[in-house]
Amino acid sequence: MDVKPGYIQTEVGVIPEEWGNTSLGELVDQSRKITYGIVVPGPAIHNGVPLIRAQDYSKGWVDLEELYRVSHAIDKAYKRSKVITGDVLLTIVGSVGNIAKVPQTFDGSNITQQTARLSFNPKVADADYYLNALLSDVGRKAIANFTKSGVQPSLNLSDVEKFILPKPPLPEQRAIATALSDVDGLLGGLDRLIAKKRDLKQAAMQQLLTGQTRLPGFSEKWEIACLNEITQKTAGFWGVENRDAGHQNHVQVIRAGDISPNGELTATAPRYFSDSEYAKAQCKLGDVVMTGSGSVGKVGWCDGRRDVAVSNFVRVLRPNSLRVNGRFLSELLRSAATQRLMVEHIATGVMANLGASFFSKHWLNLPPLPEQTAIAEVLTEMDAELAALEQRREKTRALKQAMMQELLTGKTRLV
Repeated sequence: MDVKPGYIQTEVGVIPEEWGNTSLGELVDQSRKITYGIVVPGPAIHNGVPLIRAQDYSKGWVDLEELYRVSHAIDKAYKRSKVITGDVLLTIVGSVGNIAKVPQTFDGSNITQQTARLSFNPKVADADYYLNALLSDVGRKAIANFTKSGVQPSLNLSDVEKFILPKPPLPEQRAIATALSDVDGLLGGLDRLIAKKRDLKQAAMQQLLTGQTRLPGFSEKWEIACLNEITQKTAGFWGVENRDAGHQNHVQVIRAGDISPNGELTATAPRYFSDSEYAKAQCKLGDVVMTGSGSVGKVGWCDGRRDVAVSNFVRVLRPNSLRVNGRFLSELLRSAATQRLMVEHIATGVMANLGASFFSKHWLNLPPLPEQTAIAEVLTEMDAELAALEQRREKTRALKQAMMQELLTGKTRLV
């Protein structure tokens, strides 16, 4: 492969000539070498020392109050593994490769044996740069190469020390880390805004779906109904992977896992259906789909896409268009109050199943159809706002990934 002038081919790929490569063990503070933490935490102590477990940072940091706490005696025995603000943590057992930077709130905590602490030497390494380097393709490749399989995947500390990473001059490390941190700040702002919008949607559902707040122009009395009265209920099928003359309908199948918490449908399992199977399992515009077995209570609304059917764990509720708006019904079924009610009607066994009583019980508080439609429109607009923000967040994440690929390899240099 041709290497353009000013660049060299190395173990971690093509990098600028003035950069180097080095092992992770050479980048850490030699007085606080790479280590794991407490092996046997002992009983939880109310006023003890906070203990960081892998689960506490694997999906973003939990609140400090949620941390397990160990005795001061056990913490003292493992004083070598205490963390300070800015340390980087790496999961080395189980969900290998989860990475997080210790925030100021967790300063002075300890860690478990599932986590390795990386304390970078500020004279040679910028912690934020190497946090991103470990999250990049180069870092992920190093983690994958040294991960050992077994009952649980694991990394040895001696192998973690051997990770080879690029080493730009320290000022350039800091400049790269600052650029990526700016994007992280934007992502954090979007995450907070999305969380706020979700809370507002939940509050709106609570008010509008119960009649606590009425939309302008509506004052008619609501009725109490049951699902059997206002919908036609059918169960889905697994299509047969058979391309003979009787199975010509190649359609997308909505399974339980294809219904998102927000009610979006992502049919991803192509199957061949016979005409009779497809007629029963087809999902049409305005239909509500709901899981009745297994992961009971996941609800979605069919947006009218063609050639979509449902699996045998998913039921289609086809609304009576004279009495109920499908979008309104999907929001009502997904509401917290309905989800709590649903639990009372689940029959347990080999697999959880939603009992027939849920569909025959008169529990639906149903406004007149025009008011249902108006409520559905308000909630749909809120969903559209959320979807736009989530799309923007995904584009920003993709931008950061592209920036990491360019900056962390030196393909693009910062002035």
